[in-house]
Amino acid sequence: MLIQIALGTVLVLTSILIAGVSYWGMEVVLRRLHPWLARRPHPPKLVLVLSLTAVWVLAQMTLGVWIWALALRGLDIFGTIEEAVYFALVAFTTLGFGDVLLPLEWRLLAGMAATNGLLNIGLTTALMLDSLRSIRAGQVAP
Repeated sequence: MLIQIALGTVLVLTSILIAGVSYWGMEVVLRRLHPWLARRPHPPKLVLVLSLTAVWVLAQMTLGVWIWALALRGLDIFGTIEEAVYFALVAFTTLGFGDVLLPLEWRLLAGMAATNGLLNIGLTTALMLDSLRSIRAGQVAP
């Protein structure tokens, strides 16, 4: 049990660290683009920023899923990487089909993966909204 908790904690912290670094990188890019984003026309630029931010968040979330999948495959919990990615994705998104399960000795990792997915989705949603709000505030400022 302690090994599961320790491993799950390391995976969660790694995923959150990646999300933080990813957000920091996105913020640097948006800060550099701020003069261009503040000039008119605003609507097409907001659509562009929203679209690029969504792709950025999707890439970051995908990386989190792959970290979990590689760890699960590395532990020989699953026979193929496809099965490990599938399980990690279903757990990370809290979809929880239940058609692919962890062995009893590793089942705590399923809940930790789901918690990690919830944390990442909430964190990136809040950060994405903060970024868009900041851009919009710069566009309407006199």
